[in-house]
Amino acid sequence: MRSKDVQNAAMWSYISPEQRIPADHPLRPIREMTNLALEKLSPEFTKIYSNFGRPSIPPERLLRALLLQVLYTIRSERMLMEQLEYNMLFRWFVGMNMDDATWDVTVFTKNRERFLNGEISQKFFAAVLDQAQAAGLLSDEHFTVDGTLIEAWASHKSFKAKDGEPPTSGTGKNPDVDFKGTKRTNETHASTTDPDARLYRKSAGSEAKLGYLGHVLTENRHGLAVDTDLTLATGTAEREAALEMIGGLPKGARITLGGDKGYDTADFVAECRAMNVTPHVAQNTTNRQSAIDGRTTRHSGYDVSQRKRKRIEEIFGWGKVVGTIRKVKVRGKRRVGAVFTFAIAAYNLIRMRTLLFSSA
Repeated sequence: MRSKDVQNAAMWSYISPEQRIPADHPLRPIREMTNLALEKLSPEFTKIYSNFGRPSIPPERLLRALLLQVLYTIRSERMLMEQLEYNMLFRWFVGMNMDDATWDVTVFTKNRERFLNGEISQKFFAAVLDQAQAAGLLSDEHFTVDGTLIEAWASHKSFKAKDGEPPTSGTGKNPDVDFKGTKRTNETHASTTDPDARLYRKSAGSEAKLGYLGHVLTENRHGLAVDTDLTLATGTAEREAALEMIGGLPKGARITLGGDKGYDTADFVAECRAMNVTPHVAQNTTNRQSAIDGRTTRHSGYDVSQRKRKRIEEIFGWGKVVGTIRKVKVRGKRRVGAVFTFAIAAYNLIRMRTLLFSSA
């Protein structure tokens, strides 16, 4: 017998969201690891919230909601609030009851600024990494470093001469700007939208874009990120950030550091060796002599590092396709750095879920 297509005006249900989410749903282990990290961050939340006044959005729920935005490539906070209005899976992950009111998007965005002031993204990244360390997932001997261009939330039209305005044509809110044939450099021009952004070309043959450089240090055992950094886009930023990140590693036995040809310079190799680090970077013999010689390349470990180093591209690929960092929606080095670090922490959670729970 054919049923009638009739929709009831109201719905009564006595099944909790916890019961409706499948036991093997991939978000379950991520929520479990996230909650462990949030317990560790509870004292940090206390520091950035007042002891009196009207209660705000619980920081634990705020962070879980931001994590959903990264995991599901939700392009704006407004759309995230829309999803929380009717998506039962999202409400369960955040910790909201079915009858709880969704937050106002402006209130949500303002509360998010507390995380920036308290450096919560970096502390959340560290709390997730502690779980990986406790599970024995991290190598303490072999590492890889690389950087990627993070596009700024600014257009080429905003990149104007510091001593004057470029010629414009047309009328209206968004007039045409003719900068063809004009030499524009970071010394003579700056973005009026995001002053920290720099015009940068990541590789030969690619177009120059306004952006930042995001850097990641990974361990070679399972490809987990162990440190992040975000810098202004300059020609030496990748090597400088690499030295800073490996300098933050625990001091001990000699370690190896893999990298691409961009790290094959005499100064960088010498600095690494002075820090008790063996530079397993790719040799750049295109138009000069490589700083890496047979003393390094003759060992089998060099070839292993060269194979392992390519796994770092998986992090950048996921971050730009899924993790919303191809073109960030915030401005300023500090905000962009917080978004970048939070996205890499989300990648670690996904990777750890595969390593720890895939056979469960």
